[in-house]
Amino acid sequence: MATAQRDLKPAATQRLAGRLRGELITPGDQRYDDARMVWNASVDRHPALVARCAGTADVVEALRFARAAELPVAVRGGGHSVAGFGSCDGGLLVDLSPMQAVRVDADTRTATAEGGAVGAAFDRETQAFGLATTLGIVSSTGIAGLTLGGGIGWLQRKHGLAADNLTGAELVTADGRLMRASVDENPDLFWGLRGGGGNFGVVTSLSYRLHPVGPEVLSGLIAWPAEDAVEVLRRFRGFMSEAPDEVMAIAILRTAPPAPFLPESVHGRPIAAIACCYVGPPEEGEPVLAPLRELGSPVGDALAVRPYTAFQSMFDASWTPGFHNYWKAEYLSGLPDECIEEAAGYALAHSSPLSDFKFAALGGAVARVGEDKTAAGFR
Repeated sequence: MATAQRDLKPAATQRLAGRLRGELITPGDQRYDDARMVWNASVDRHPALVARCAGTADVVEALRFARAAELPVAVRGGGHSVAGFGSCDGGLLVDLSPMQAVRVDADTRTATAEGGAVGAAFDRETQAFGLATTLGIVSSTGIAGLTLGGGIGWLQRKHGLAADNLTGAELVTADGRLMRASVDENPDLFWGLRGGGGNFGVVTSLSYRLHPVGPEVLSGLIAWPAEDAVEVLRRFRGFMSEAPDEVMAIAILRTAPPAPFLPESVHGRPIAAIACCYVGPPEEGEPVLAPLRELGSPVGDALAVRPYTAFQSMFDASWTPGFHNYWKAEYLSGLPDECIEEAAGYALAHSSPLSDFKFAALGGAVARVGEDKTAAGFR
């Protein structure tokens, strides 16, 4: 095992444990297996140490120790990294999951969150004031990794990517220095943090611009039998080409789950669906989204006015920790008929209960940010 290759002196490890306000977990600890796990069960790595950081000072101590001991470092925020970057073999795992605090300033419409916060924690605090920002499509996603990678979400066409709403960040560099980044302070670093990934340090705090959202939004999902997939995708393409910024939609080809809004006759069978959200007064959204309901004969319609937080967690069951995940993605400049027909053919043929194709619409506010303004491209 990789951990056996690391000659970690017990005394040095004990000194690190004594300097941390949080916990230091080693392979001999009964909590070790839980501490090393990440969301994607396909990733099975064994760090030499797991530093569960209670604050920024713990991150500084952990990185200084790793540098002195020449240990590789992995960083876990929400733990959602499909690629498995949130763990490592034989190194130090800097775990930010205890750092979940979110502070909202309703007067300035801003919020600052620690690097381990997940979408559910952030939305809970901001929605107390009727505010939100773009942060993913499921509530268990860590906000730091999402934002540093660009960050799509249900609010993106109205308010931009998560990275577009980032106003500042604090991070600890590889040599243990604390830095701040914003438009006015280390602007080059700030440019890279907005879409460049988690390559510049361990981000311990993120500040965001908030927008009036909810507390209820017209949102949900409409489903059709997979035999209608070609027509559903064509309608999705045409609808989104003319949709206002308030509309965000994702077309989905998958196996029908045993959801209560779907009849038992389609459970386990291929379906085509459109998940969507209207970011504005629900009564204004009804006529805008009406054309989706007029397509064919839906087998399920869960489009309704519901709390924004409920919509943010509506698809959590399909993103449960412990599943074995493999993802691929591509940016398309359009959705040509050839692509639609190819995808529809796979939708009818596949039998995996969890595999799917998703077509997420960009455009709107996302496209109005210049390609050179942030590190997030393909706008």
